Amino acid sequence: MGKITGFKEFERVLPTKEAVEGRVQHFKEFNKGYSENELNKQAARCMDCGIPFCHSGCPLGNVIPEFNDAVYDGKWEEAYQILTSTNNFPEFTGRICPAPCESACVLGIHSTPITIEEIEKHIIEIAFKKGYVKAHKSYLKTGKRIAVVGSGPAGLAAAAQLNKAGHDVIVFERDDQVGGLLRYGIPDFKLEKSVIDRRINLMKESGIEFKVNTEVGKDISFYELKAYDAVVLATGSTVPWHMQLPGHEAKGIHFAMDFLKQQNQEVSGIDIDQERILATNKHVVVIGDGDTGSDCIGTSNRHRAKSITQIARKPTPAKERLKNNPWPMDKVTFGTSSSQEEGCERLWATETQEFVHDENGHITAVKIKEVQYEVDEFGRRTRLGESEIREIPADLVLLAIGYKHTEQRLLEQLGVRVDEKGNILANDKDYQTSVENIFTAGDCRKGQSLVVWAISEGRECARKVDEYLMGYSELESKDFLAAQNA
Repeated sequence: MGKITGFKEFERVLPTKEAVEGRVQHFKEFNKGYSENELNKQAARCMDCGIPFCHSGCPLGNVIPEFNDAVYDGKWEEAYQILTSTNNFPEFTGRICPAPCESACVLGIHSTPITIEEIEKHIIEIAFKKGYVKAHKSYLKTGKRIAVVGSGPAGLAAAAQLNKAGHDVIVFERDDQVGGLLRYGIPDFKLEKSVIDRRINLMKESGIEFKVNTEVGKDISFYELKAYDAVVLATGSTVPWHMQLPGHEAKGIHFAMDFLKQQNQEVSGIDIDQERILATNKHVVVIGDGDTGSDCIGTSNRHRAKSITQIARKPTPAKERLKNNPWPMDKVTFGTSSSQEEGCERLWATETQEFVHDENGHITAVKIKEVQYEVDEFGRRTRLGESEIREIPADLVLLAIGYKHTEQRLLEQLGVRVDEKGNILANDKDYQTSVENIFTAGDCRKGQSLVVWAISEGRECARKVDEYLMGYSELESKDFLAAQNA
């Protein structure tokens, strides 16, 4: 434990951010980070609990009290080694993870939790500066060749772990750059792409091969893919939900990811070969209250939108935990993202009724209905009434309401079975699909989830692939395969 009385002496402090009027002028990260003294104080707040629930709150099981202690003592290489023993990419999670570990922090029961996410980011950035982060070259090779389809966080984590085990790994990505959701789903003001490039360069130096602009079934045959000793499908959950409401075919209604991908391409200097989706001088309506909706708000603010309205169906969240959301569950309370701080109107308990368009078929307004709810201490809702339908102006509507499942064509061609939701059928036991040497991890198996869960899935899947290839659990794998093909 760094300092026994640290949690009594120091308050939770987040790093300062660049002022709104400055940061909306660019797409760079605007979090200024801690001073050395403040970082020491924040690490000192960790209580080194007898039972550190933060471990279970983190899908990766990060060893948090131990790396906090190393940070307090200034043992940066030790902190780096502890952190990366469970997390391949702390530079990603330290920037974009919603930090369920902080919701599970014991200090959060009676005070404010440790700033775990920020400390994590500082550890890895200091490790890069000090030269601790190096390529991992395996000199004992197994002779096994593994194909990973998809270069999002799950695919990258699986590739990194399999490479460490001595296998030859090649990653296929149909986009023009590696990264998947990290590259084209998250704005640069949250995750600058140089951070991804830095990691990919290390993975290449480690011996992992990447092939971009390569779509399985088009640029590489299914037969060629199946020739590998094992295949990991990490294709994400990319089929978005639509809103089949009157007027949904109007021009100016777009999926959030199409909007965000174009902006990321522009920042990267890539030519956009389709009609540009811009929020400039437009009334923007964002439907969906999650992280993706927030990213649309931040991007629209940087485009100089005339107005931004965010619609959420659920009632305004409570300011404190309700009884159906006790500690150490992931905390569900009212919050304001950095993008929402920059300016938008937030409508809660609001149902979208219709999209209105002009004679040219372009969106002009969205019809909405506001609902009155009574929410009790257990989060149970009683619908009390609803408002008259009204219109709000809209020149651009962005749908950020989530994803159904992964794309099905590749799975059909490979003979891989899916569950009733359209996700790839494989269990937590061995991550094996209905085809013996094909495994899967991430959102395409689990459904839409967090980046930290994708990394966890990739790591666990890699372990099972290694066991399968090296004959460690062959009987278990065959039992599951037989059950799925029955």
